[in-house]
Amino acid sequence: MGEVVDRLLKQLSGAPAEPRNRWAPGRNGQRARSAVVVGAARDAAADPSPVIELAGLWARAGLVVLLAVLMTQWPYPRECGVRLVAYAGAVVATLIAGAWIGFVSWRMRNGAVHLLALVLAFWGVVLAAETLLPRIGYAAEPAAWSCEVRAD
Repeated sequence: MGEVVDRLLKQLSGAPAEPRNRWAPGRNGQRARSAVVVGAARDAAADPSPVIELAGLWARAGLVVLLAVLMTQWPYPRECGVRLVAYAGAVVATLIAGAWIGFVSWRMRNGAVHLLALVLAFWGVVLAAETLLPRIGYAAEPAAWSCEVRAD
């Protein structure tokens, strides 16, 4: 099996003639560093430290938690009209922010923040359902999108 792999590697353009081993002695008896090791070291130097990435992830999650909690204390009436549209926009922002934190935490393999993000996204769905369902006929008390104009 090893010979087949070596033969296929030789067919690649730009591939070394012989397999590289980072521990094998190179020229003049010194160890040669492979391009993979050099490239990985360069990529690691360019990336921020894991502590900073983790702190940034928790900071973003904290901001989304703050947004989700403050949605329960919305200070303006939201029954109809422009204020309803503004509230719906904030609900969509909550839902998207929860999903965003979910994707970032999944990429960073952080289970605690990912679970928190799932709860935040679910909370966004609950807020959206509270806003939409009465207006599309799935509630006991229907609501309207636009405000009634009074003719006095």
